[in-house]
Amino acid sequence: MTKYIFVTGGVLSSLGKGITSSSIATLLKHSGLNVGILKIDPYINVDPGTMSPLEHGEVFVTYDGAETDLDIGHYERFLNVDFSFKNNFTTGQVYLSVIDRERKGGYLGKTIQVIPHIVDEIKHRIKLAGEGKDILVVELGGTVGDIEGLPFLEAMREMKHEYGINRIISMHVTLIPLIRAAGELKTKPTQHSVQELRRIGITPQIIITRSEKEIPTELKNKLAMSCDVDYDCVIGAQDAKSIYQMPINFLKEGVLVPIARFLKLPELKPDMKAWDLLVKQILAPQQEVNIAFVGKYLNLKESYKSLIEALIHAGANLDTQVNIQWIDSEELEKNEEMLQKLKYVNGILVPGGFGERGIEGKMKAIQFAREQGIVFFGICLGMQLAILEFCRNVLGIKEANSMEFNPNTHEAVIYLIENFINQSGEKQIRTHTSPMGGTMRLGEYECTLKEGSKLQKAYKNQKLIKERHRHRYEANPKYQAMLEKKGMMISGKCNGLIEAIELKNHPWFVAVQFHPEFTSRLQAPNLAILEFIKQALYAKSYK
Repeated sequence: MTKYIFVTGGVLSSLGKGITSSSIATLLKHSGLNVGILKIDPYINVDPGTMSPLEHGEVFVTYDGAETDLDIGHYERFLNVDFSFKNNFTTGQVYLSVIDRERKGGYLGKTIQVIPHIVDEIKHRIKLAGEGKDILVVELGGTVGDIEGLPFLEAMREMKHEYGINRIISMHVTLIPLIRAAGELKTKPTQHSVQELRRIGITPQIIITRSEKEIPTELKNKLAMSCDVDYDCVIGAQDAKSIYQMPINFLKEGVLVPIARFLKLPELKPDMKAWDLLVKQILAPQQEVNIAFVGKYLNLKESYKSLIEALIHAGANLDTQVNIQWIDSEELEKNEEMLQKLKYVNGILVPGGFGERGIEGKMKAIQFAREQGIVFFGICLGMQLAILEFCRNVLGIKEANSMEFNPNTHEAVIYLIENFINQSGEKQIRTHTSPMGGTMRLGEYECTLKEGSKLQKAYKNQKLIKERHRHRYEANPKYQAMLEKKGMMISGKCNGLIEAIELKNHPWFVAVQFHPEFTSRLQAPNLAILEFIKQALYAKSYK
């Protein structure tokens, strides 16, 4: 008998529905409940896999290879749980499923309509995500009033009608704007947003008020009266220094009291001591470290959301402030002075990415880290570029290149995964075909670590680890012997594929093909990223 909490948004988008949903789910989990969480995206794209980072931000990858909304990353980071394709669906997936079934005669010749067929498919997917859970938190993307959200709101209304008020509650996240000229917080937009919900048959029981500053009790009471909710059901959510404060803030606001009342649950008493300690170490750390983040999507840092959060997790667990110095790789290509600034950082990070833009700048940073003995960590494309830089400047293979940048290169140090499969005959590699025709490695794969390597030490001497991937290009094993002869160790492999490299005669120079940031959580930081920050701290103290 799964119970459901539906989270909607009003007035405008980007209010933090994902953080709200994650925070509520975290409190419920720490109260001993089995909690699931689901993100519904009203856009017509089937998934964000083919969307530009500038359009959508980061594409988060689940262990089973689903390309999902970045809010799924928040869910995993807060709840310390691996989610799957069941925890995110889009309008595109719903319509694709219904149309495919209709083409196969699954509806026995009936006229297919939004109601009931589209709405029934939505309800089916919601119930599937909630199977076996005490509570499922369901976040609806977008804003109430958006035409594309109407079928999902209808599904919410029908489920409440089917299951009754003791199994389903509606939580509405809305903006209380501060009019600075008048110095006043205004409730009218929230009243109109709630009226729009009630017009289509949904009455929210709890209102989450997003604001720049604390909302006074008299204003909360006014909202409760005008929106027809109980006085203890207007919950303040003012801006915080860290998103990880929000579960603690919601607990102080008393959000669990009405949730327990409406869903007929016993008194909820979450144990948040360990969480609270980590939050305090985020807000007031005892030490700091400077990391140069060499990327090309710096005008939209949401493209690196999981990696930024992973650095925060590592810092929190080491009681350290990780200061990110953003370095535009394109600027690095033409500005020698910027390159010299890297002397003053404690570590250099080159993340993943697609395309040729900014590549030479990233390789300059990698060469600088290698030659100057600066702690270095490369991820995905960062590993491929570390190998390319080594081939060109140490092995003397000046034409060394990636087929991503030059499909006709005669020195394909980095090539398509199809080339590896065709040349090696390896049948153990799982691949996915993208809608645009490319073959990719997506999701979780095993990686065997080399005995005695720095990476194995980072993973507490485990021989076999599991990490997530999202890429099309691989390091060509043809060059492995030459790399190793000159001091580059292959420290991780997967069925013959090169998964990780490191330099023997360097304080700490490690790069991996996988994306360790996808498995990092506040209470369980990724061990490779944690070790990177540890080594940067050591390098700082040594200086």
